[in-house]
Amino acid sequence: MKKLKLRLIKVNWKLLRNIAYWLLIVVLVVIAAVTAISALDIPGGIKLYAVQSGSMEPAISAGSLVLSKPTEGYQIGNIITFKAEEDRLINNPKYTITHRVFEVNETETGIEYVTKGDANDTRDSRAVSKDLVLGKTIFSIPFLGYPISYAKTREGLIILVIIPATMIIYSEMLNIKKEFKRLIREKKKRKLTAVEKAEVVIGIEAGKTEKDIKRFFKRVKNK
Repeated sequence: MKKLKLRLIKVNWKLLRNIAYWLLIVVLVVIAAVTAISALDIPGGIKLYAVQSGSMEPAISAGSLVLSKPTEGYQIGNIITFKAEEDRLINNPKYTITHRVFEVNETETGIEYVTKGDANDTRDSRAVSKDLVLGKTIFSIPFLGYPISYAKTREGLIILVIIPATMIIYSEMLNIKKEFKRLIREKKKRKLTAVEKAEVVIGIEAGKTEKDIKRFFKRVKNK
């Protein structure tokens, strides 16, 4: 009974370890894929941005990942992501703001958007010109912005991507080596086919016959 319990515990532990291992792989793949996508130019100008503050709560919580897509124009109530004036010439700014359009004003220089965070009491102090707007928020994913933002740093890239990827590759190499050894052992232990058995029997009989012939000639010679 004790042996059965120990065996069940061993099986359960192995199952939990495998589940944790594959969950880790899925999480790392998602982080790596999203990080790569956020740095690439997706058709249609779609971009992924991490929300660092809670100024848009409860609609968008801090640490969320938002997907924004540029459109011809933006209306009151739209949630937009835009860059600061000092980043006007930067295509992929490090810091962005995601707020809701509160007013749309047409000026001599073009259309400007007055924005406001849902959780803020006042509007943003500076209006946003249309060329600073990166896109309209299509949807958001809670909490995913934290690891993505961290993965874009040098330390985060090493900790969240390079080190785990190296460990996974090394683990898979060990599994391949283990499987290769198992196949070799099975090949050595496998049962002989009917033809191989016949060959062995024939070989044994041939050996006996050869010995008998040698004995016969030896006797004849001695006589």
